[in-house]
Amino acid sequence: MWIDAAATIDEVEKTFYIETFGCQMNAHDSEKVVGTLVHEGYAQVESPDQANYIFFNTCSIRDKAEQKVFNRLQHFKNSGKGKVVAVIGCVAQQEGEKIFERAPHVSLVAGSASYTKLPEMLVQLEKGNRRVTGLSLDTELTFDTPFTRRDNPHRGWITVIEGCDKSCAYCVVPFTRGPERSRTGASVIEEATRLAGLGYTEIQLLGQNVNSYRDPSPAGWDFATLLDQVGRVPGIRRVRFTTSHPRDFVKPIIDAIEGNANLCNHVHLPVQSGSSRVLEAMQRLYTREQYMERIQWMREAKRPIAMTSDIIVGFPGETERDFEETLDLLEEVKYDSIFSFKYSRRPNTAALELGDQITEEEKTRRLTIVQERQRAIQMRQNAELLGEEEELLVESWYESTGQWVGRTTRNRTLSFTSGMPDLLGKYVRVRVMRAGPNSLTGEIIH
Repeated sequence: MWIDAAATIDEVEKTFYIETFGCQMNAHDSEKVVGTLVHEGYAQVESPDQANYIFFNTCSIRDKAEQKVFNRLQHFKNSGKGKVVAVIGCVAQQEGEKIFERAPHVSLVAGSASYTKLPEMLVQLEKGNRRVTGLSLDTELTFDTPFTRRDNPHRGWITVIEGCDKSCAYCVVPFTRGPERSRTGASVIEEATRLAGLGYTEIQLLGQNVNSYRDPSPAGWDFATLLDQVGRVPGIRRVRFTTSHPRDFVKPIIDAIEGNANLCNHVHLPVQSGSSRVLEAMQRLYTREQYMERIQWMREAKRPIAMTSDIIVGFPGETERDFEETLDLLEEVKYDSIFSFKYSRRPNTAALELGDQITEEEKTRRLTIVQERQRAIQMRQNAELLGEEEELLVESWYESTGQWVGRTTRNRTLSFTSGMPDLLGKYVRVRVMRAGPNSLTGEIIH
């Protein structure tokens, strides 16, 4: 149903569609937005054609992600006529009111720190206001919304810290998410307990830099303590966390994983570069040697810990020798998987002032080499699991292949066949029978 954008909400059905770009934190933000909208009486629909309100929850970590958002907005310039279009999230915070200039058909621009004020902004939209903003980045706990609609019935995300106080030269997060602010440990435990009571068995703790978490209450928990305490909530069988910064990654986190079997033995520790010279230019606050010290903690742990990372190629001034040091690091660490990217110029970041920009062709060449090298490493790593038994939390069913897919505690995906019905959300044991670079295939153990 097409409506006049100036019509009040009482005159139309309150329907909305939300499209999410970016990471797990953005996906969880969308759960918060959906929960808030539903509580306000809106109904979520499956396509923008059915919606009166269209929300784009955006990511600006790389230029490609940002351009994807504006391409989608351009698409709705005509096809979305009569609908209220909202841009929320990181691109909204980064671009602010300039979005109204680039996309005049947008009516709402709001950053993630303003989601608790979404009902107030909706009232302004109801009154026909065509330019509503929520761009505050104050330090109150604005990231914790009272209503969340969970998309996954078995794994629940919990935001424990929002924002970042680091100043990595390439990163826009401090400008889009604001300074670090942590929730109280008691509120995190309360939410985890509530999720366990609803049948959730896996919790994932989220933050731009989770291991800089500091409980603002008198309890004063650090992240290792919070992690351990969440792992002791009755009914919770698995606890994961992301993302870590190596500078704040401390040995007690490994000690907690060793001492609590409910904490998943997987650590995502972004390195970005294997060259200390490039790390200094990136303002990462650690050297290659300091990073490898943390890798050694994991290697010496009593439980085998899967290690994953992020790699950026083509940072300004990265020489061929610097790049070779990154390739050497891949071989030295032998990551279980990585996310690899070409350096992307982002607004407000220190790297914009650096000279010696690497050409797109060279960045593409280096990225291809990194991905090929890592693919070979993953082939070897996964082949070592042949014959091993793994416990899976079953996450999905693929009709096309007739297989169930689950995830191990070390965050590997494993597919298998079984005649047992309705395994979603259940824990099963599977023996690994085949290994590829990105996944494993096995047989259920009866």
